[in-house]
Amino acid sequence: MLTDAKWLAQAAFWAGQHALPLSLVLLTLLLASTWAGWWLLWPSARMSGPRAQKTLLTALGITTLLLGASVFTVLAKALLMGPELGRVDQLFTDTLLAHVPPSALPVFALLTHLADTAVLTGLGIGVAVALVSWRQPGLALAWVAAVGGNSLLNVSLKQVFARTRPLDADGLALAPGFSFPSGHSSGAVVAYGMLAYLALKLLPPRWHLPALLTAVTIAFSVCVSRLFLRVHFASDVLAGCMSGTVWLALCIMGVELLRRSAKG
Repeated sequence: MLTDAKWLAQAAFWAGQHALPLSLVLLTLLLASTWAGWWLLWPSARMSGPRAQKTLLTALGITTLLLGASVFTVLAKALLMGPELGRVDQLFTDTLLAHVPPSALPVFALLTHLADTAVLTGLGIGVAVALVSWRQPGLALAWVAAVGGNSLLNVSLKQVFARTRPLDADGLALAPGFSFPSGHSSGAVVAYGMLAYLALKLLPPRWHLPALLTAVTIAFSVCVSRLFLRVHFASDVLAGCMSGTVWLALCIMGVELLRRSAKG
């Protein structure tokens, strides 16, 4: 797939030209898929009993884990094997610069702060304290492991690949360090994905679907903000999404496994 440089260049040029409407279409599709999956799969699993729910969650977790790991591996290999991925990334970034109105950038600068280190640190501490006060030490530990572990994982991956950032950022967002994978992207996926998981565990059923849709919206918005602010290449953001998804899936599956073992 990544060896067809001509096709990828054409796709990158087209995506850069239509980045704003394309991002809205993708967000709409993600939200629609989440909504449809919830109403098509979850009610039947609930009616079938706890065993069906566990089977469904396990299948979704394994599928998500394998898909995320596969995509990340493809991107990592392409980055290490030669300059083709870098050329495609740069073409997309250059095209984005020429077609996105500057008036849209302050909006993305605000959205990107939702996954700043300071914000996620404060969120991590606040949620952990709240969970302990609600007598949920297991979930508190899982939350800290998910958010803190992802941070350590991302720092380690950045050091392995040591990719420099785009050179034409607008200066609306601070972006020190290496570029691959995007820490904001992985952090948003893990933090807000775990918040949605906690909502499923602790809140009344009427809040479950809104929590999922909100988590998807925030994570996606943070990811695309890194592109529009040009502090990351497209492959950085996609890799960050995938590494965050893999870590999120591992943490949730681990929590569920431990909770089942404790019950029985």
